[in-house]
Amino acid sequence: MSLKGWYPLVLARDITPGTSAGTRVEGKEFVAWRDDKGAPHVWEDRCPHRGMKMSFGFVRGDHIACLYHGWQYDTAGQCRYIPAHPDLDVPKTIKIPTFGVAEAGGIVWGNFDAEGEDAAPHPDLPEDITPLRTVFADCPAALLVELIPLTPLDEITPAVKTTAERVIEIRLGDITLMAGIQPVAEREVALHIVAAGSPPRDQLKRLALWAEQLRRDAEEAAANEKIAEIAA
Repeated sequence: MSLKGWYPLVLARDITPGTSAGTRVEGKEFVAWRDDKGAPHVWEDRCPHRGMKMSFGFVRGDHIACLYHGWQYDTAGQCRYIPAHPDLDVPKTIKIPTFGVAEAGGIVWGNFDAEGEDAAPHPDLPEDITPLRTVFADCPAALLVELIPLTPLDEITPAVKTTAERVIEIRLGDITLMAGIQPVAEREVALHIVAAGSPPRDQLKRLALWAEQLRRDAEEAAANEKIAEIAA
């Protein structure tokens, strides 16, 4: 797999114990899920049996089961139970690829190079944060980031600084945002945004509206670029 380093996948608050969420990174499909103890896991989003997405399945304790035929997998990705053959000693070869996972800065991250002690250190981000929202936009990741300084909050011009790979800091006056950049596909991006500290509710609402305006601006710019390419 060609993905290198840590990728932000979902805001930590958006995946609660016993739930799962499908996601993509550069077109490749993954599932992020939490077991009943709250531990996050990141796997390939495909059951080895019939290829059903595991993100469509359901979590039971420390197992996740495929929706199609109910095959259950433990936290190591190993199939442990097949309902149609309840007494079968499931072969060790029936296993879903698993990947490195970490929580940092209110975001769940996946590492597709290695896992455990072999994975590189995850981004060093502050833990005193308030989740804001995830912005999904139909545009290249670079274009979305490029437009942030051009999307003011009221009359405040955002200042953007890269702090780590796929992490940017956005300053809006006395407000500091941190954002993880997820390249979903060639022309799709997710920006997972958290605010430093504990801003008041009215300020969070203003920031959420700003993020929505950023999405609209980015998608309009991407559409105009595409029209220009076609016209050329």
